Amino acid sequence: MGYRVAVVGATGNVGNEMLQILAERKFPVDEVFALASERSTGKQVSFGEDHTLKVQDLATFDFRGVDIGLFSPGAKVSAKYAPKAAAEGCIVIDNTSQFRMDPDVPLVVPEVNRAALAGFERRNIIANPNCSTIQMVVALKPLHDIARIKRVVVATYQSVSGAGKEAMDELFDHTKAIYMNDRKQPEVFKKPIPFNVIPQIDVWMEDGSTKEEWKMMVETKKILDPNIAVTATCVRVPVFVGHSEAVNVEFESPLSPDEAREALREAEGVVVVDDLARDEFVTPIECVGEYGVYVSRIRKDPTVPYGLNMWVVSDNLRKGAALNAVQIAEALIEDGLI
Repeated sequence: MGYRVAVVGATGNVGNEMLQILAERKFPVDEVFALASERSTGKQVSFGEDHTLKVQDLATFDFRGVDIGLFSPGAKVSAKYAPKAAAEGCIVIDNTSQFRMDPDVPLVVPEVNRAALAGFERRNIIANPNCSTIQMVVALKPLHDIARIKRVVVATYQSVSGAGKEAMDELFDHTKAIYMNDRKQPEVFKKPIPFNVIPQIDVWMEDGSTKEEWKMMVETKKILDPNIAVTATCVRVPVFVGHSEAVNVEFESPLSPDEAREALREAEGVVVVDDLARDEFVTPIECVGEYGVYVSRIRKDPTVPYGLNMWVVSDNLRKGAALNAVQIAEALIEDGLI
């Protein structure tokens, strides 16, 4: 049996990845619709290597008869159109921040809290977590299962693709301008991004944190365990694709680095690359186009009774967004929920 699938925001970075991953994983589709704003209507987008789709206008599209909607058009657009699609019987898997903390909307990473999918019927909407949260909780889950996590301190090194195509263009164009002795003023970012790091992602909160840091805290609690304390510092770095995280974890009971490596090697969606004698560890450039969450540099934290440090890297457009959404759709089918 095939399904009718709509990809909303099909001309953006994540929408493009959704279309490619649907094709790569041979998702059982009868028909795929590429949707975007009116200004993109009529454009051609790729669906796999051999097919193209003509973009249709989201504002006039009829969702009746569409089984699954993969949404990544921005929170304001999802706020308007996701409930309309859901009311027409389309199961919406939304990649924006709009519904993540809605108590009636499951926030799901299939490797971590797949059982939460069972509650999607309340709104007919499932939320995809933030990209930085996804890769972290995939790495934390197998450790939490065996030693219970008390506290997480994370510093992120997030690529510009997380801020959209315009951000990628700014990194490219402004880097090139520096070599041409023609420095440009930043437009997407608040500070220059070439050869720099910017400790601000999303808007400032009242306590001095950013919304991105707040997301990592509240989403981890909703997905993994409300009792875990999380503090984050999120930083934009001049990397095109691939988010990295330095994660410090404090446990309730002992867990050695070797035990952690073994648990992570056995975990779904995790790839351990951690042999320092051979200089084996993962960097963002090596994870681009890959599905996994890569974990390296697993080592003891000697400052607390039971603590570990680790380095976590993933393709933020794939596992951090599009892949996770497609995996949610696959789980709905496998679990007989659609």
